[in-house]
Formats: sequence, C-alpha cells, structure tokens
Amino acid sequence: MKRRAFFRLLGGGVAAGWPLVALAQAERVRRIGVLMALEANDPEGQSEVRGLKQGLQDLGWVEGRNLQIEYSWPGGDPDRIHAAAKELAARQCDVIVARSTPVVAALLKETRTIPIVFGWVVDPVGSGFVQSFPHPGGNVTGFQNLEFSMVGKWIELLTKIAPSVQRVVYIYNLMTVPTGFLRALAQLGPSIPVKLVAAPVHNSAEIDVVIAEFAREPGGGLMMMPDTFNEANYAQIIALAEKHGLPAVYPHRFRDGLISYGPDLPNLFKRAASYVDRILRGEKPAELPVQAPTKYELVINLKTAETLGLAVPQSLIVAADEVID
Repeated sequence: MKRRAFFRLLGGGVAAGWPLVALAQAERVRRIGVLMALEANDPEGQSEVRGLKQGLQDLGWVEGRNLQIEYSWPGGDPDRIHAAAKELAARQCDVIVARSTPVVAALLKETRTIPIVFGWVVDPVGSGFVQSFPHPGGNVTGFQNLEFSMVGKWIELLTKIAPSVQRVVYIYNLMTVPTGFLRALAQLGPSIPVKLVAAPVHNSAEIDVVIAEFAREPGGGLMMMPDTFNEANYAQIIALAEKHGLPAVYPHRFRDGLISYGPDLPNLFKRAASYVDRILRGEKPAELPVQAPTKYELVINLKTAETLGLAVPQSLIVAADEVID
C-alpha cells in the first residue's frame, strides 16, 4: 500500500513538474546585439532603438525577463564600426540588428553564421548582402529604406520650398556613401533646374570648409546625402546650413532641418523586431524576404524656414505629414 502510494506521489510529482520545465524553456533568456552607426546620445538613434524595443515587447520579448540586448554605439567612423562589429560578433548573440550599409558590411567580415537583421540598408542586393529580395539566401535579411531615384524628389522639394536656389551642394564620404546615389545624381544631368556641386569629405573638419566655401556665392542650397558619415555629423551640417543661410533638404527627419522626405526609421526598426522574433523562434534569415518601406513622411520646419527668410508654399504645408512650428 505504501509502495503504491509512493509511486502515485512520484507520478504526480513528475507530471506536475512538466509545466515548470516548459515554463523554464519558454523563459530562456535570448541575447540580441544592436550595432548602430551613431553615438549613444544621438536622439535619432535612440528613437530607432525605442521602435525596436517596442516591437519586441509587443511580441513578448522583454529585457530582463527573456531578453538581453547588447548595444554598441561606435559613431560613424569606419574603423570604430569595424572594431565594434568584431567585438559584438565575438559575443555570440542569437541575432544581431544592424543599422545601415557599413555596419552590415563590417559584421559580414566577422560572421557568416550569426543571423543579421538590418533595420535599414539602401541597396542590399548591390552591396552583396543578399541574393535577392524574395530569397536573401544567407545569414542576412531586413528592410530597405530608400531607392536611388529619391535624389530627384529631394531636389524637387528643395526648389519648391526655396525657389531662389540655383546651386546645390551634396556632401558625402566615399568610404560610407551608397554609390548608387552618386550615379543617380550623375544621370539627372540637364533634367533638373539647378547646378549640382559634389563635395567629398573625409572628416568633420572638412564639412566646415566645403560648406563655407560653397556659401560664398549666392543662390546656394544643400542636399544631405543618406550617408552614415553624414548622419553621424548631421547636427554640424544643420548648424552650418543655418549659419550660412543655405536651405537644405534631408533624407529623413532631423531636428531643426528645414525639410525632409523619407521613411519613418523608427517604424522600420519596429518592423525589424518581427524578423528578430521569427528568427528566435526558429526561422532562417535566408528564407525571410527583404522588405521595402511602407511609410514615408514629409516634414517641414517652419521655424527654420523663418530663420532662412523663406515663405513655405501652402501646397507643401498641406502635403506635409508634420509641420513643426
């Protein structure tokens, strides 16, 4: 009798233990890395990270409970990005979330096995990151943020908000700029009403020099290229554009920028969380198609326009997704 009672007790204990084991497995802490080509105090980068974290939380992944996030903020310097990629790959994360083309390129030099989800990249096929949009084929997938043809739209917006602009300087760093944008600008040729002035730079000090030199002649405007280097130095570029009275257009929202048109980057990072979730649950990046933006936004800063002495056309104000007073 005692023997039968013992086995009944043992059987009940084992049965009761199964849910505990399953719960322990379900709550196993997973580790993801996040490599941003910005400084840690950058408000744009922080908003993108918040989008990622919100997306993960919506899917049941919560820091401190079942998720650990390893952040790396090397800024826009290529050498620092490569060093950060090497360090992050060595931590053997379950997934790494990457911001921008140079970051993905640096990570692929360190690992071809750890899944990589890019929050945004301009040309993933041309950069050699994936075989095709529908079938990435390797350890990388994610979200495209811009098409090269956008350069024509940016010039159009700049000349609408500042009709006096006759010359447009575009700043870029050859180490980080997606070269497809440069080809797209070369192809525009006489189809645009302004003269384009190329301004390659290698460091932030050169930004001051090229903008000051360009602004010596009247009728100037500025187009900020979607370049990791530029984004790391966007505050300097915006301040110099205002200082020298240059109307400027930007590839996505920046604080105090005159006008911008581009994807909602925090939204792209929030969408990237869905791919992180699917990979953590067993799917392979090679089978997750690269996706394009679903949301673009036109943002106009009336305060900056007033500082530059510009009267913003009503048609632009009506078309804008956000008007900053």
